[in-house]
Amino acid sequence: MGQSDLILQYFLSGITKGSIYAVVAIGFNLIYSATGILNFAQGEFVMLGGMVAVSLAFFLPLPVAVAAAVVFVALLGGLLELVFFRRLRRHSILHLVIITIGLSIIIQEAALHVWDEKVRSLPYFTGNEISSMHLFGAAVSPQVLWVLGTVAVIVVFLHVFLKYTMRGRAMRACSSNPDAALLAGINIANMRTLSFVLSAGLGAMAGCVISPITLTHYEMGSGLAIKGFSAAILGGLGNPMAAVLGGLLVGVLEAFSVSVLPAAYTDVTAFAILLLVLFVRPHGLLGTPAGESVREF
Repeated sequence: MGQSDLILQYFLSGITKGSIYAVVAIGFNLIYSATGILNFAQGEFVMLGGMVAVSLAFFLPLPVAVAAAVVFVALLGGLLELVFFRRLRRHSILHLVIITIGLSIIIQEAALHVWDEKVRSLPYFTGNEISSMHLFGAAVSPQVLWVLGTVAVIVVFLHVFLKYTMRGRAMRACSSNPDAALLAGINIANMRTLSFVLSAGLGAMAGCVISPITLTHYEMGSGLAIKGFSAAILGGLGNPMAAVLGGLLVGVLEAFSVSVLPAAYTDVTAFAILLLVLFVRPHGLLGTPAGESVREF
């Protein structure tokens, strides 16, 4: 493989991983925009989506298993908001963040008891691991196209939902000015629950499409949460669309870091990016400094 082919291979790998980080970052931003909460259990939604789909795929067709897993995790996300966060609105943001970290640990331990420590995976949606295609000398798995296509559909769906639907506009209103939204008759509590449902469902979908490539295990959620949070900060916290840029940048930089650093230090890239952005541009690449007008979705 020539140098140009190797660079392209790194780039495609980074885009694939970055797409998943982008979906996790979108989940962070959706919940943060509607509630002000940084939900560090977001990575567990990805893990649960893959795990539930793997279990259901034993006795259901793959498309049905994936759809059922997404619905299940989305409803679980809404339930978590109803049970834990709707009752705790008067607590400080720090307390709520600690609660999300605790929920992440509880979900992870529950997954360990349900599915044990075995690594699992869904079958490839089309083709298999040896049916890779070649793009300008770089090998591309068919599942990578599913990952990229799914992320593209998610981005388009969110854009249309947030900008052109009544509920989406209501969520944006809650994000921009909760008091004005309340005076306009918008049920802010329901919008917050909807943000959890959407972020959990999108995370579960991501967990399903990456399962054939990355495999699924009970510990994967915490790592994805950190990288998704880094992507959200890099793009601009509170802006779901900026999360896509942040996720792709984190994924590409992480992929190319393999050529410089040992593979064991790959995860350091996300932390380094997070620290650098917090020092140089705390509001992110596309975010607005505190006190300025809220971003347009």
